[in-house]
Amino acid sequence: MRIAQITPGSGDNFYCENCLRDAALVTAMRNLGHDVVMIPLYLPLQEAPSQAVRTAPIFFGGVNVYLQQKLGFFRKTPRWLDRLFDSPRLLQWAGRKAGMTSAKDLSQTTISMLQAENGRQKKELDRLTQWLQQPDNKPDIVCLSNILLVGIAGAVKEHLGVPVVCLLQDEDGFLDSLMAPYADEAWNIVKQRCADIDVFIAVSNYYAEAMRQRLGLDADTVHTVYPGLALEGYELPQRGPEVPTIGFLSRMCFDKGLDILVDAFVVLKDNAQLKDCRLHIAGGKTGNDEAFVERLRQQLQRAGLLDDVRFLSAFDHNAKLDFFQGLSVLAVPERRPIAFGLYVLEALAARVPIVQPANGAFGELLEITGGGALHEPDNAKALAAALEPLLLDPDYARRLGQQGRENVFHRFDVTETVQKTLAVYQELCESSKLR
Repeated sequence: MRIAQITPGSGDNFYCENCLRDAALVTAMRNLGHDVVMIPLYLPLQEAPSQAVRTAPIFFGGVNVYLQQKLGFFRKTPRWLDRLFDSPRLLQWAGRKAGMTSAKDLSQTTISMLQAENGRQKKELDRLTQWLQQPDNKPDIVCLSNILLVGIAGAVKEHLGVPVVCLLQDEDGFLDSLMAPYADEAWNIVKQRCADIDVFIAVSNYYAEAMRQRLGLDADTVHTVYPGLALEGYELPQRGPEVPTIGFLSRMCFDKGLDILVDAFVVLKDNAQLKDCRLHIAGGKTGNDEAFVERLRQQLQRAGLLDDVRFLSAFDHNAKLDFFQGLSVLAVPERRPIAFGLYVLEALAARVPIVQPANGAFGELLEITGGGALHEPDNAKALAAALEPLLLDPDYARRLGQQGRENVFHRFDVTETVQKTLAVYQELCESSKLR
């Protein structure tokens, strides 16, 4: 099959599950002989797929999207000028300065992007569809990385006449976070535009049901296919930490509950048996997160614990493998229910058990993997109580980690993800030819 995978980039600034999921999926599809092109939107991709995978130019470059939203002049500029603003170096800089965009600007731009052919970035949409129509690029099927791209679907179907699939993962949190009245307007547009999508693929049963209810989707149009890992490198034996060490791997921000983990760490350090305990934090951040992280540093400094905490900048594949080697347990105390949690699979594949809040998809993942424990959400003391037995009993932690690893290798290899995804694609393409 010839497949176009359209994926927003994160600019390599923070741990982006969607980027990592899509890169692994696309690389594995290519390895099976399919012609897959990965099309980045807004910013460069966080973790480039294998060099065997074709990548396209950036479309809807973040700077151009902003300028076209704010000034009518930039909706008519020639491509040679737009190309200057799509410079990877400029886009990387813009990605780090995410705080420059106000909540109102972000909300209005989201509405415009969802409106697509009726929005202020129509020029970008026309460029994308023209590129996709070229003989060397035209796909058999188009996959959108998330439902925030649903505005693209109608134009793709009109100009290419091919099926469009949309992956579902944590879009509800972003849409709910928009300013009033934009959040309600965005949800209404998404509901209308869902008619342009042939099939949805959710990353968990929890999220499939959540989005079916919120969008009024027919059950037979929503499939669940768990994300998978490319497991190369995880075969290495676990070295283990010299002292009890908690890890955090996600964007360093309020929504991911990093402050809850810091509060739990302070509680744990009051236990004389855990006076040597350490906390290692990785996953990157945006400009919006700088003040939040600085407040945590100051809190740790006042508690006399800053020297026991490491804020790590690197989170590429090799850096993550090394990061897991020094952990007793991983915890990312998400504040709101989330659709999956790819870091859960990554930690367990490296034999590191996990402790997660009892919400969203985490109960589903732990039921399958058996690699950790749940705690009451948004509660630092409950998190500390769940972490304590794994930190005090390394043998228990290793048993949980090993059990989780075996189940991840058995159930979450990306090859299985690809096979299930391709089965959906192939059925869709065959039924499309019959219409």
